[in-house]
Amino acid sequence: MEQPGTRFCLEIRPSLPPRLARLADLAGDLYYSWDLSARGLFARLDPGLWESCGHSPKAFLNQVDQRRLEAAAEDPGYLSHYNRVLSSYDTYLARPARRANGDWLGEGELVAYFCAEFGFHESLPIYSGGLGILAGDHCKAAADSGLPFVGVGLLYRQGYFTQEIDLDGNQRATYHDADFDDLPVAPARAADGQELHIPVEVGERTVQVKVWLAQVGRVKLVLLDTDLPGNSEHDRFIAHRLYGGDRGTRIEQEIVLGMGGVRALAALNLRPTVWHINEGHAAFLVLERARECMKGGLDFAAALEAVAASTVFTTHTAVPAGHDHFSEEMIRRYFDGYCRAQGIDIQALLALGRTPASHDFNMTALALRGSRHRNGVSRIHGRVSAQMLRELWPQVPPSENPIAYVTNGVHAPTFLAPEWIDIFERFLGPDWTQRLSDAEIWQRVHDIPDHIFWSARQYLKAQMLQLVAYRIRHQVRRAHGSEAHADRLLKRADPNDPNVLTIGFARRFATYKRATLMFEQLDLLDELVNDPQRPLLFIFAGKAHPADTPGQDLMRRIAEIARMPRFEGKILLVEGYDLRLARRLTSGVDVWLNHPTYPLEACGTSGMKAAMNGVLNLSIRDGWWDEGFAPGNGWAITPIPEDQSQDARNRGEVRSIYEILQDQVIPLYYDRGPMGHSPGWVTMGKEAIATLMPRFNTERMLTEYVTRFYRPAAELGRRVAAEGHARARELARWKEHIYARWPGVKLRRVEELPRRLAYGEGMHLAVDVALNGLKADDMVVEALLADDSHASAPNEAKSLLLSPTGRADTSGMQRYELNFVPERCGRFEYRIRAFPRHPLLAHRLELGLMLWV
Repeated sequence: MEQPGTRFCLEIRPSLPPRLARLADLAGDLYYSWDLSARGLFARLDPGLWESCGHSPKAFLNQVDQRRLEAAAEDPGYLSHYNRVLSSYDTYLARPARRANGDWLGEGELVAYFCAEFGFHESLPIYSGGLGILAGDHCKAAADSGLPFVGVGLLYRQGYFTQEIDLDGNQRATYHDADFDDLPVAPARAADGQELHIPVEVGERTVQVKVWLAQVGRVKLVLLDTDLPGNSEHDRFIAHRLYGGDRGTRIEQEIVLGMGGVRALAALNLRPTVWHINEGHAAFLVLERARECMKGGLDFAAALEAVAASTVFTTHTAVPAGHDHFSEEMIRRYFDGYCRAQGIDIQALLALGRTPASHDFNMTALALRGSRHRNGVSRIHGRVSAQMLRELWPQVPPSENPIAYVTNGVHAPTFLAPEWIDIFERFLGPDWTQRLSDAEIWQRVHDIPDHIFWSARQYLKAQMLQLVAYRIRHQVRRAHGSEAHADRLLKRADPNDPNVLTIGFARRFATYKRATLMFEQLDLLDELVNDPQRPLLFIFAGKAHPADTPGQDLMRRIAEIARMPRFEGKILLVEGYDLRLARRLTSGVDVWLNHPTYPLEACGTSGMKAAMNGVLNLSIRDGWWDEGFAPGNGWAITPIPEDQSQDARNRGEVRSIYEILQDQVIPLYYDRGPMGHSPGWVTMGKEAIATLMPRFNTERMLTEYVTRFYRPAAELGRRVAAEGHARARELARWKEHIYARWPGVKLRRVEELPRRLAYGEGMHLAVDVALNGLKADDMVVEALLADDSHASAPNEAKSLLLSPTGRADTSGMQRYELNFVPERCGRFEYRIRAFPRHPLLAHRLELGLMLWV
């Protein structure tokens, strides 16, 4: 019965005893996201409250009973734990920067890293999946190394959705408004002590944006929020929900992120020297930085050169449809005022986002044109991206265009289960955490006694099964099912008897990831899972975007199969996929299954997290696994050629999976010795850690970014900015001249060469080039010499440069010549080409112009 009268709310918050005052410091620093001992300080005060508040230290301190705090302040055991954590924390903050081989950033350098989502911990729900987790790991690695680094993102009031799945596999997406007082964030303050708000023009409106700060160890994270009383109701909801709303909401979020992010850093007196756009959502920062340069007297073209020189862009998308794009009309509506204010033609802006395939404004194209240092996130993905984006460098072979790759890594302190820490200290040495990328030290994993290794794996599996069982029982109860039904479903997921071979599949339910591939041949699946001597358990988890109907259909199909009597209790679909469940699954299953459609897996970091915990990967050779797989550290599925139909590829690849499971995985797991474990399985688990941990961690990844991207970007940015951006002006004018003259440039070989030479005999190459008003030094004329077998791969051929001889004649014809003696015998082919050159180009083929004889 409803009580009469008005309901008034009152919240009483506890006060920290002086002896525990620094719990507030720990609660406000995402350092706790990778330090289990720090999280344990809160959990031991009140385990039930810790669970109910979602493992959020700040929310916990806002709700914990005052008496528990006061009792802890007098508890010697708790105070000892507290002091140990603080000592480690203070040591971490004070330790010197880690420099990779002496190569780091110079004094006064700062990297600004922009991303639409960041995944640090479930207590800060501003992430949806792999992109956000990678961004969070990037920040953590920067904090570990002491790299001068600041992250920039959006503070979503609702973040991404909370997931429930009914027994039919229907996903229910629930959004909850976060109380920012319960998040590890604090308002940024202006010099006068007031909250820092910045204006951002969104179309014809000016939106006020509040700036928040989060601490990630030694790194700051700047987050932007539009939910302010002075904004219109529409504008207050711009940053309300991650990947929510319509196209209008999306472009407004990206304007706030890119342009607002630049302004927020300036208002905080942070002056980045390197700007990293992590996926195209933040690419509008290029326009805001160009605006700032134009205030200093540069025209638009020179401003773009100044901006691009110090900008790094990482693409994570392997399909054209994955790139954000907006209609030309929408760009005009939102940026007409920008163009008028800067005195530039709207067509110049539209051209930055245009591709030959579409008139839409493509955010990836803007990011590529607004940067000079670009990369994909694995070797295959770098190649796929180069092919997919080849039209931006139309005359250059895709294998040579200016897209490199840095294979992702994962943050070991976050995703390595803590049960391994003591074991590694005993057998690898106390300094193993400082040598994560040292392949030699990881060979000592093989020194761990088999029974210790197996026991650790079984304990992690039991922990995982405990969480899975908890969530499955909750699902059943919510659907008004009985405990008996839950018991039936969980018969093989018994934490007290973790001896069933358990295969995990947990990731975003996108169609290209083919979550239901194993169900292509149900009779084979039936035969495998229902062997009473060698039982199997499959665990599925993941989210589909609320607008992704095909992705949700995959979940329904899994639930449909799982309900069939022959598969009941052998296939589980677990709801509520989040970082906590991800950590448990990647450390606790026996086999990590991944079978995306090749080559659409950009990287696939979940398999790395599994491998560092001794879990064996069974995966398509795509993304990172093509680089990581070696016989003995997991199993690889060779993709069926892309020219085959999708049905044929599905059939062929699922057949390979079943054969590997039947002939290798299952027999090896159940080949138990007298100690109760499989020696062969343990050997492979050790090999997975030994070979994959040193290569696929964020320490290695960050070192690559610093040495191959951040330092060159900082250096080029300084050169271009010198003398009042004189070099930026020079480079812009030079490019304009080259683009105008290039259509009239012609190449002609002067003489035929003999088809055969004796060993030691020289050859003379001569090419006449019609420069069409260009200078001889504006051009590289190059011969590519290659074996017959490599003739089609210019990047594998030997480069021989021809030199200009004499002056151009009156018609503008310039001769380039080369005398060359081949170094070995054999059959060779050579080709001759020309392309523009300038000492300030970040990549020699940056302009995308090339002519061949």
